Amino acid sequence: MKLIEFESLLTKKIAQIATNDDPTHDFLHFKRVVAMAKKLCHEEKGKLEVVLPAAWLHDFVIIPKNDSRRKQASRLSAQEAVKFLKEISYPEQYYDEISHAIEAHSFSANIPTESLEAMIVQDADRLDGLGAIGVARCFATAGLLKRPFYFEDDPFCERRSPDDSAFTVDHFYAKLFKTAATLKTASGKKEGLKRVEAMKRFLDDLKMEVGSIE
Repeated sequence: MKLIEFESLLTKKIAQIATNDDPTHDFLHFKRVVAMAKKLCHEEKGKLEVVLPAAWLHDFVIIPKNDSRRKQASRLSAQEAVKFLKEISYPEQYYDEISHAIEAHSFSANIPTESLEAMIVQDADRLDGLGAIGVARCFATAGLLKRPFYFEDDPFCERRSPDDSAFTVDHFYAKLFKTAATLKTASGKKEGLKRVEAMKRFLDDLKMEVGSIE
């Protein structure tokens, strides 16, 4: 079976798993991550046979951000992904590399990337948390968790440490800008710089609008 035929099976499976209950991990999130992973894979000359299934299946097991099992999500996803790959008879020689790429993509799992392909998948997923789409996903999560947009007395963490468990804008300082600094591939870093600038422009605009409130 050709890779494009396997991708059709992967796409159909993820379409069944992804729901609109969480717009930050809906089917469109998977499609964006896969598209970016393909781009980075081409530019970095990685193995698409590893990158493609790992990107499609990176969140095979979706656990909410406020769930105590969150740090286990990538490990569980890797295990279930390999089971599915066996079901569709994907070439066995790629299982270990795919599993590692899935397990290592997670920010919260904090697992070192040991291959170019793992770096590509990790970068592709993290880039989807940055830029304009990153802003959208950040505030979508705020809605799901019923979290306020900002702390009125110091919205942009100028005189306090960020607390993104309490305020949405704090997440930019607690995680998103730090995430940009963890990008591994040259292509990913280049894209990350553009997306960080987009987030900074958003915060500058927000600062002007919030500052106009007396």
